[in-house]
Amino acid sequence: MKSIRYWIFARWMVALWIAALWTLALLCAPSVVYAQDYDATARDQVLALEKAWNQAYKAGDAKALAAILDNSLVLVEDDGSLKTKSEFLASVKSSTGNQEQVAPESLTVRVFGKTAIAIGVIAVKATKGGKSVVRRERFIDTWINKDGSWVCIATDATPMTHGGS
Repeated sequence: MKSIRYWIFARWMVALWIAALWTLALLCAPSVVYAQDYDATARDQVLALEKAWNQAYKAGDAKALAAILDNSLVLVEDDGSLKTKSEFLASVKSSTGNQEQVAPESLTVRVFGKTAIAIGVIAVKATKGGKSVVRRERFIDTWINKDGSWVCIATDATPMTHGGS
């Protein structure tokens, strides 16, 4: 039979473990809540930037686009060619206005720390031979949080040749 001392010691150790686990849970809870808040805030910020990108592109506002895009931007065109930020902005400035980007049909943002991925489908209206044509493209944009601001570092658009979403 175990002594009373052993029984008291065992109960005391269990109580310490329970106290330690509760303390750990209470200390970790704010960081979990903070991470969820950070992800939601980041998602909202990137969604707003995606909308601003569409509006600036429609308006031919290269200055607004320059603020959204990182200087090291890699842009993959729908024909597979690559453009730098300066090449893209030059093409926006020289645009004849016969192409208009419409708001995304779908858009989701996933946050991974200081990186966010925006995936969506966009309809692009263009005038070819005096005729209005609409084509759909699936895009993926990669955003990073640099010094507290989100900037796009890579973008790719692929023409959709079928009616899927």
